[in-house]
Amino acid sequence: MQIQLLRHATCVLRVNNLRVLTDPMLSHAEAMDPVPDAADTRRIPLVKLALDDAGLESLIRQLDAVLVTHLHRDHFDARAAEILPKTLPVICQPADADGLAQMGFRTLLPVETVREWQGVRITRTGGHHGRGEVGERMGTVSGFVLRVPGEPSLYLAGDTIWCAEVEAAIVGLRPDVIVVNSGAAQFLSGGPITMTAEDVIRVCRAAAGATVVAVHLGALNHCLLTREDLGSALEGAGALARVRIPADGESLTFP
Repeated sequence: MQIQLLRHATCVLRVNNLRVLTDPMLSHAEAMDPVPDAADTRRIPLVKLALDDAGLESLIRQLDAVLVTHLHRDHFDARAAEILPKTLPVICQPADADGLAQMGFRTLLPVETVREWQGVRITRTGGHHGRGEVGERMGTVSGFVLRVPGEPSLYLAGDTIWCAEVEAAIVGLRPDVIVVNSGAAQFLSGGPITMTAEDVIRVCRAAAGATVVAVHLGALNHCLLTREDLGSALEGAGALARVRIPADGESLTFP
């Protein structure tokens, strides 16, 4: 099983000899307006995708599916809707099936609880995209656990803070690799809406033996936690050896 981080939460997964693109934010750097109500007002994405246009076109030709945790524009942007083939299977939460269909995608694979696809068992998990009023505004989000016999199991936690649903997924499904969306994304008011360094440390403590991969860093104007600060916090907590913080373009292989 292999994970290549392209940027933010956009990754290429290799599972069961299949290529799956997750949460595609494919816009060129600075192509989108900044996230509003944030201390930083720079246009997003802040950095380039780790593929040029030719490389992205080549990747898309090789894809077997797309997995979308939710439809916020930093997880499925207008460029993704434009350039991804409408026949490509899209794994999603049920709440997003209608929206994807309206974009023209014809092969939708919504996961209510568990779904089998091409030898991959996909289990949908819950989460909270923040707390209180800001969490309510963020809407429904999901995580997904992918399991293939003979390969490490993979938990994509999605845009969630540490919460009971994340703990239940870790304890109940016992994933071998956990991808967390960190960055401590936050607006001018309200608390974080993605995982803080403290949340990532909680994941490490709950998932003894699992490898944690921290993404969702360095690409959006409201993501306040840097890779360097996350690494320092993990080191201080004695958890750095458990966590991989890949650079954009980096591939991680899990035998």
